[in-house]
Amino acid sequence: MIKQKNIMFLSKKKIIGAVVALAISGTTCMAYDKIYAVVNGDNITQQTIAIALKDPKVKFDTLPEETRKNILDRIIEQKLLAQKAITTDAVNDDSYKQTLKSLKQDLALQVWLQRISKEIKISKNELKSFYDKNKKLFKVPAQLKAKHILVSTQKEAEELIEILNKSNNLKSKFIKLAKEKSTGPSGKDGGELGWFALDKMVPEFSSAANNLKVGTITKTAVKTQFGFHIIYLEDRKKESTAKFENAQFQISQQISKEKFIKHVQAIVDDLKKKAKITYK
Repeated sequence: MIKQKNIMFLSKKKIIGAVVALAISGTTCMAYDKIYAVVNGDNITQQTIAIALKDPKVKFDTLPEETRKNILDRIIEQKLLAQKAITTDAVNDDSYKQTLKSLKQDLALQVWLQRISKEIKISKNELKSFYDKNKKLFKVPAQLKAKHILVSTQKEAEELIEILNKSNNLKSKFIKLAKEKSTGPSGKDGGELGWFALDKMVPEFSSAANNLKVGTITKTAVKTQFGFHIIYLEDRKKESTAKFENAQFQISQQISKEKFIKHVQAIVDDLKKKAKITYK
């Protein structure tokens, strides 16, 4: 319910943006075609489930088996009731007819918008021009590659640091101790964290890792909200700019969206000029 004193007005850009979202969501739903059940000849697909759960991004196959069965059973029951309802005089009700008309219009809009989006063409020159004018958008932050051992006490961390400092092969020993002693989820992988930007880790961890030389470990335990860390720095990358070849897909998506919005807005403006609109 909208309060009269707090009405939110939508700009043209936001309205067309909502139309874009409608087109995209329609494409997403139509892409799902896996059949999970058949009820009197009607298929229950991933699209059916996504609509029932009101979430087009749901990954039904990843849910627990019992949860999947419960969801499917509820949808089957609903399908049976719907099949029963369609045979009654409910289909002659004015509210049914009006809702059906609205649904048909919405579906036609989705299909039509998808066609329009597929007709949009982008040249290689457009992609390159966008890249050259917006290189700041393709900045890749400085990154570190590290391993860590996570333990619950400072004493245990210091004991492990002492062992590592005496090792003839620091990296090999670090991996071995991580597998044996680390309480973190990466322990089984030898403490491997892979590449990460500094802002992706808690400040204490990032600061300590960034102060290391490649191939060395922290001399003291690094305390964070998760416990006490020993960090081994494997490598580092300076801030860079993504190559054009690697950014083409992202650029294409951005330009396509902008062209689509502009094209649809032009259609809307033209339709408004020709339409008879009465506000009540």
